[in-house]
Amino acid sequence: MKKTMMRFTLLGMLLSVFMPLCAQEKKIIHVGTDKLDLVMQVSEKGRLYQTYFGEKLKYPQEYQNLNWWVNASSDGSVVRRGWEVYSGAGNEDFFEPAISVKHNDGNRSTYLHYLSSETQSVPGGVETIVKLRDDVFPVEVTLHYVAYAKENVIRTWSEIRHQEKKPVVLSRYASSMLYFSRSSYYLTEFSSDWAREVQMSTQQLQAGKKVLDSKLGSRAALMMDPFFEVGFDQPAHETQGEVLLGTLGWTGNFSFTFEVDNVGNLRVIPSINPYESPYELAPNTTFKTPDFIFTLSSEGKGQASRNLHAWALKYQLKDGDKPRMTLLNNWENTYFFFNEEKLGALMKEAKDFGVDMFLLDDGWFGNGEHARNNDNAGLGDWEVNHKKLPGGVPALIKYAKEAGVKFGIWIEPEMVNPKSDLFEKHPDWAICYPNREPYYFRNQLVLDMSNPKVQDYVYGIVEKLMTENPEIAYFKWDCNSPITNVWSPYLKEKQNHLYIEHVRGVYNVLERVKKNFPNLPMMMCSGGGGRCDYEGLKYFTEFWCSDDTDPVERCYIQWGFSQFFPAKAMCAHVTSWNRNTSIKFRTDVASMCKLGFDIGLKDLSENDLAYCKEAIKNWNRLQPVILDGEQYRLVSPYETNHMAVNYVSQDKKQAVLFAYDIHPRLYEKLLPVKLQGLDPEKRYKVTEINLMPGRKSTLKEEGKVYSGDFLMKVGIEALKASQTTSTVIELVAE
Repeated sequence: MKKTMMRFTLLGMLLSVFMPLCAQEKKIIHVGTDKLDLVMQVSEKGRLYQTYFGEKLKYPQEYQNLNWWVNASSDGSVVRRGWEVYSGAGNEDFFEPAISVKHNDGNRSTYLHYLSSETQSVPGGVETIVKLRDDVFPVEVTLHYVAYAKENVIRTWSEIRHQEKKPVVLSRYASSMLYFSRSSYYLTEFSSDWAREVQMSTQQLQAGKKVLDSKLGSRAALMMDPFFEVGFDQPAHETQGEVLLGTLGWTGNFSFTFEVDNVGNLRVIPSINPYESPYELAPNTTFKTPDFIFTLSSEGKGQASRNLHAWALKYQLKDGDKPRMTLLNNWENTYFFFNEEKLGALMKEAKDFGVDMFLLDDGWFGNGEHARNNDNAGLGDWEVNHKKLPGGVPALIKYAKEAGVKFGIWIEPEMVNPKSDLFEKHPDWAICYPNREPYYFRNQLVLDMSNPKVQDYVYGIVEKLMTENPEIAYFKWDCNSPITNVWSPYLKEKQNHLYIEHVRGVYNVLERVKKNFPNLPMMMCSGGGGRCDYEGLKYFTEFWCSDDTDPVERCYIQWGFSQFFPAKAMCAHVTSWNRNTSIKFRTDVASMCKLGFDIGLKDLSENDLAYCKEAIKNWNRLQPVILDGEQYRLVSPYETNHMAVNYVSQDKKQAVLFAYDIHPRLYEKLLPVKLQGLDPEKRYKVTEINLMPGRKSTLKEEGKVYSGDFLMKVGIEALKASQTTSTVIELVAE
């Protein structure tokens, strides 16, 4: 310890030499995009502080005019308080820290000082790397900021490392910290439950802390979603005002802390949830936090959403630059009860219907007493059910090829039923208490993904299916249970690592899948929208928003998810939920996202079937506009009895308007829908599409040509007074 103390005394001496220089030159670190500036400054004592985050300053030389401190009243005096970029517990700051370390001698204080910074080019942007180090203990934190210039998105994370003789204990390990000084702050949160995903609510933040978090381990977004909006000086508005959008790339327990201090400033701290997770970090190893992805817009949350959409399509979403396949899922046709012939007939129907792929859902695996005929048995036993499917997956692929569609398949590889061959052989592979009666969520347990043997087994499920059946074109990867009975037989005395190492184990498997099967599209599913984060979407081409496919509810769900995710990432299927609505309304609602069907085709009338076929053709034709264009949310279902969204192609030559009448009131006033994002100088022909067979458009603007300026300032009379009706309008520049 003496040598360590000597080394860091020397560091203190070097810092004391550095301080006067710092005071003279005002060491500035700048992270910037085309429209945003995040500015940090090193203080006289060598500490790093945020001095500005907001709209881009016109003159960079004026960064020097920013102070690292603000006057803050405390016990009647005026003190200089700084916004420390990565504040440590035990220092002079009395508010929530970014990092908390218990050192080898039991000391819990962390004072981080600036060491160095550098920048490097990365795809789409510039990465700024800042090194900080404690002046007494050999603990180092490296902050990473990647600024994407055109998209005005910043991605940040931290790396914690030390050289103490024994492990240190991390009880907080935030990805970043941001500070704001405004008159008021309004938080929009997105709460969830099964079939009630992303329910939006807004509240004003008052003095003290507001925490949004998850403690579920797996299926982590079941009750709270890992993203938020903050409106400054007013609630977040769609088209005006300053708005922060943030999300954490972590498929596990997360935490967002919003703290308003005694002088009315706000700090935002995104992190893995440290709940039951004090982490023992060994010497010379690195703890990397998840990415915190955020954007700030002075033009409302609509522009902030488009920032994130553009960033995701270019740099984060798997195959963000590739088209998506329409599909027919067998679930509502057959549930668990099918055979080869029945599935083969559905594949022929899928081809005639006009979709690209047939997706086989749950129920195809398990044998004997563990056959998957319900959700009580079979998970973990990924051998084809020989009674249902004597020809196995190869026979199904043959049926698909003969029908002329691609073949996809459902798996839930991270889970196990106690009634399975796998559990009987390896009970120690499941997360489960050794001395208590287990609690089963949906009759299953979660496999312990912290265990490398379990990781190999889970990866082997995909590898075996793909090696034996390389023509499998798609996986639906489900995860229906949170972690229950929280005990890892593998981690033994390090149970406090379970929540973190489990997620890392999932990523290890997904990384292997992506490396060895790079062209394999996959849907991220978790009992609905229980997984919806951008780290997961590095490995998945899309995610399942909700098991609730009632089109009325889907209006709210899809509106909520669209705040953060592009339409290309969001799966929406037409089903038999809410049969009181027409097939047109159900299909039009699903068509604003990545379109699929899970419906009995033989139950459809001739007119309904013809309508769906035409709607699929239209969606495929307009996929570049809907999935790759810019989205504009026009009419909110939260504020009206209607919803409207339009998409505009990148070249602004095409647009699609979706207008939905949910539950309009009798004789309510109907206003024109004013489009956004068009070229005001272009002239667009208006055509209503997705009409029922034999029906003609009653749209006043049908077939006429208007300037983009007119359509954005005057609008189209697309809303109706009828319950659950919809209008889809194509606009083409002449």
